[in-house]
Amino acid sequence: MVYLTGKDVDVFITTENGEQATWVYSAAASSSALGLAGEDPNVLVSGALLFATQLSASAFPTASGTMNMTGVDVSIGATDEDISYVGFRQVTKAEIKKETTVALTRKKQDTLWDLVFNSARFGISGASAGALAAFPGLEEPTVNHGYRIHVQLKDGTEAIAVPNAYITGHTVSVSVDGTADETLEFMSYITPKFANSSSANTAATSGSQL
Repeated sequence: MVYLTGKDVDVFITTENGEQATWVYSAAASSSALGLAGEDPNVLVSGALLFATQLSASAFPTASGTMNMTGVDVSIGATDEDISYVGFRQVTKAEIKKETTVALTRKKQDTLWDLVFNSARFGISGASAGALAAFPGLEEPTVNHGYRIHVQLKDGTEAIAVPNAYITGHTVSVSVDGTADETLEFMSYITPKFANSSSANTAATSGSQL
């Protein structure tokens, strides 16, 4: 487990879709929680908040929905299966898959993370704004499922990208005499990417990596 503070790293969230960013509407702005996004994440969608830019192979994201970040917790573990043998107390650990968990904590400033957790936990699909929809999660995973979490040291010497991460939890802690904090948890079974170059960390996931 590695715990980093907001002053140590820059955090960017992208989709796994090269054409679409994720925007969400507040309840007052639209009856639909998931908003439509244009291909350019810098073009404001009226009444919407930007959560994740589209995946770009040319550079690290220039915008993100993770302002006021106070903590980043990165954990890498493994899922094992125990194999028992007659006459042995010890068991064999058969590795099934690796798992990476990222927990982002920030000062709560709006309802953005609430809406994303309720409406777009598994990422978005669609190659055009008119066809944009949230993955329901009850389907076979594809290379476009989930979000990609980029954690880069402020000095730019090291970066980790966790691809195809699903949102698994959202918590809000309220203090009587302070600002509320909220944590968004992501988990992925795809091997993280460690590189300094933006092209290595933003390359699309291949089918063989699933």
